[in-house]
Amino acid sequence: MTAELFPAIYSTLNSQAIVERILPCYNLDWVEDCRFWNRGLSDVYLVRTPARSYILRVSHHHWRSKSDIDFELELLDFLKSRHLPVAYPLPTKEGKLSIEINAPEGKRYAALFIYALGEIPIGDLNLKQSWMLGATLAKIHRVGVDFRSNAQRQSLTLEYLLDDSIRAIAPFLKHRSSDLAYLHETISQIKVQLQDFPVEPPFWSICWGDPHSGNAHFTSEEEVMLFDFDQCGYGWRAFDLAKFLHFSLRTGVSKKVREEFFAGYQSVQTLRDFETNALQALTQTAHIWVWSINTNAAIVHNWCRLDDSFLKLRIERLKRLRSPDWQLF
Repeated sequence: MTAELFPAIYSTLNSQAIVERILPCYNLDWVEDCRFWNRGLSDVYLVRTPARSYILRVSHHHWRSKSDIDFELELLDFLKSRHLPVAYPLPTKEGKLSIEINAPEGKRYAALFIYALGEIPIGDLNLKQSWMLGATLAKIHRVGVDFRSNAQRQSLTLEYLLDDSIRAIAPFLKHRSSDLAYLHETISQIKVQLQDFPVEPPFWSICWGDPHSGNAHFTSEEEVMLFDFDQCGYGWRAFDLAKFLHFSLRTGVSKKVREEFFAGYQSVQTLRDFETNALQALTQTAHIWVWSINTNAAIVHNWCRLDDSFLKLRIERLKRLRSPDWQLF
């Protein structure tokens, strides 16, 4: 045995230590309870006080830098100032939006958010909820052209979404050469289709990055509040719509519900024909990006997921997204 601290690539922070060392930095009532709630691309803790509940999110060291975090939190603060329904971060007593944590694996960053009122839609979105989600996303894109941040964060460019993604995916397809060739060919075709896409407002704005029913709470009065902007960045507004399509097609959201989402969006902002014509290519882009995100996360948390069934399923879904009837049901 050695007395030297063993290196780690991921740690789960102790809830009681969060109560004692992190939460006193905020102007909170007495904390009744703090529990580890969910592990995703960040760790989420549910914090309860006598008056209300909060969400404490702790970034993963391998996933987000301080600059990434600052950009997202500044965006949410900006959207709050524009009266948009987002779960926004609360400042510390010193006026900071995040707290640096010296975790065993390196720097991580904690941020405290208001708890989004309501619940995730049971059985997924109904027509009214879908319309409202689309309209709210359009409002984010409309005001997002005015957002400016001093923090640097990777924009949602094709180089980032596709080139960086295939570098992460390719090592796992070495024994599936035909699938790797298919993926390369798909990316080349997407780039040709989108080569003249304008990088200017209103087509290029701030993107939520992950718009879907799992990242929105609805109250009994059908009010909506959005959360989880971890994948945000400057990008094409049409990509956000494609990201919604990618999730909806994968989870079986009905065509009527999807159409209502687009109706809500276009009640606020009108899409151009070239944007709607590019949705299939952008949905393929979303699929490849999510594939790479899942791959990078699995390398850290559960390598066993990266088996042939994982790869086969993603190739099959990509082929479906490239087919003429990709959106028929």
